[in-house]
Amino acid sequence: MTSDSSVPIAVSVVPDNPREVNCHEQVRIKNEDGGIMLILPPEAETPATSSWSDLWQQLKQRLNGGDRFWQPNTAVHLVAKDRLLDARQLQAIADALSEDQLKLKRVYTSRRQTAVAAATAGYSVEQSPPVSSFNEKPSGPAPLLTEPLYLQTTVRSGMEIRHPGTVVILGEVNPGGSVIAAGDILVWGRLRGIAHAGAEGNPQCLIMALQMEPTQLRIGDYLARSPETPPAQFYPEVAYVTPEGIRIAKAADFPKTQFLSLGARG
Repeated sequence: MTSDSSVPIAVSVVPDNPREVNCHEQVRIKNEDGGIMLILPPEAETPATSSWSDLWQQLKQRLNGGDRFWQPNTAVHLVAKDRLLDARQLQAIADALSEDQLKLKRVYTSRRQTAVAAATAGYSVEQSPPVSSFNEKPSGPAPLLTEPLYLQTTVRSGMEIRHPGTVVILGEVNPGGSVIAAGDILVWGRLRGIAHAGAEGNPQCLIMALQMEPTQLRIGDYLARSPETPPAQFYPEVAYVTPEGIRIAKAADFPKTQFLSLGARG
């Protein structure tokens, strides 16, 4: 990845009374289960005068000040919350972490633009309400986003994309990569990794790919693995759930197959 590494630096405005500073308006770094959480303040809760330069200054102060409790090459999960970050800003954060022997791995965000920028840059992404720890799960089911998440990228090995709606990928999902969606999954390319549609338990969801070679398919609570012997010829295919489990049909034949399947359920 290449980007303009020059980042504007500005001195943050210090309030008259330091006690008035809200810790939730500051960049925080936490040690969590052997990893590092880099938590950005919510955009909705920060002063209107706060800028990217202020955020960048805070980040540098956190990295350069105090005791460095991390080991070299420790993975960092960036909790961006509702903050809008573009590719250049994400690269700047990754470069700053790299200077301190830290490696940005995953981005949590509630902003679609930030999710797209992070996935395009090659980071694992979870677009959902932000969490405060690696193991914490949101209470209750996440609201289904009506708009799909469109990504024009390759999901490489080690990457994971999570989204509380439908995911459309214009690219490939390589072995070792995974896509987890509460809605459908559409891969306009080769699907060779893991795909889990209907991740919140919806067996009506579908997985579609121009070339279906998955390591593993999941729809709702149903699981299927790729056959040991690949087919001699590939076609665009659709994976769906029947009373017998997950089945795969040619996309051209799917409407008829789906009709027969729904009839069998009735």
